[in-house]
Amino acid sequence: MKMMKSTLAILTAATVLGVSGFVHAGATLDAVQKKGFVQCGIGDGLPGFSSADKTGNYSGLDVDACRAVAAALFGDATKVKYSPLTAKERFTALQSGEVDVLARNTTWTSSRDSSLGLNFVGVNYYDGQGFLVNKKLGVTSAKELNGVTVCIQAGTTTELNLSDYFRANGLKYTPITFDTSDESAKALESGRCDVDTADQSALFSERMKMAAPTDYMVLPEVISKEPLGPVVRKGDDEWFDIVRWSLFAMVNAEELGITSANVEEMAKTTKNPEIARLLGAEGDFGKDLKLSKEWVVQIVKQVGNYGESFERNVGAGSPLKIERGLNALWNKGGMQYAPPVR
Repeated sequence: MKMMKSTLAILTAATVLGVSGFVHAGATLDAVQKKGFVQCGIGDGLPGFSSADKTGNYSGLDVDACRAVAAALFGDATKVKYSPLTAKERFTALQSGEVDVLARNTTWTSSRDSSLGLNFVGVNYYDGQGFLVNKKLGVTSAKELNGVTVCIQAGTTTELNLSDYFRANGLKYTPITFDTSDESAKALESGRCDVDTADQSALFSERMKMAAPTDYMVLPEVISKEPLGPVVRKGDDEWFDIVRWSLFAMVNAEELGITSANVEEMAKTTKNPEIARLLGAEGDFGKDLKLSKEWVVQIVKQVGNYGESFERNVGAGSPLKIERGLNALWNKGGMQYAPPVR
């Protein structure tokens, strides 16, 4: 009996303190509200997804995912502090509580979703692994890469994907591992390796940083599925729901034609019941999320809908000029789809 009481006391204390797997429901949300900002783990300098300008202001598709959460929670998208993380650092930073949410071009996999104590909230970019080469290498297909030296980022899914692809195609290669995307890109540029492999979105970003970007090409093959999205710790459903629905709100807004330019007017004048529910003009669906009625209005007004964020950061309005492809809405030939607010 004494042992049972001691065990119960330990479990109770662990639950209250959020220790090692015993997380008090609402602990993250409570902590974020108390400090007044979202601590967001982002990439270590990937243009289009998370990078800082000369004045230290961050922008990118992943940065917008965090700004949307802040807009929903505080009505102010600037209430975010950023922690640039390498691929090796990212999960530890989230697990330890150093960051509240991880939005760092991170692939959703079964092991990451089940064994790390983490939850993926959704997909903000559908990607796939590819290869970046100097045109001087004289290849036009990944199947011509036999005997090459390949740059890889440590702590990513690219290592296993690369091994599987080369083995399946009877190709040999020599890997060189780096901690950051910048290091991989510089190694390719200096000739230390023949090929750089990563998610295709990252390769387009890395190419931008090179002295002569047009000397390099991304090969056509996509060798994996890489659904990238924000991640939170398990055990705090309230926080999980807020981060998830902040992303879903941006996708739903684009589908319904709601933009940063018209969102306030539509909230006042819409006759469409679906838009009225989303924008808080009808019902109070923010209440269940512990958010205001205007939480979606604030997201779209300050951050934009998903399409606006995509085009500004990685699409036609950006230096990357990546086509929507799989990231188009479901009703426009893509895979972006969000459950309705109702």
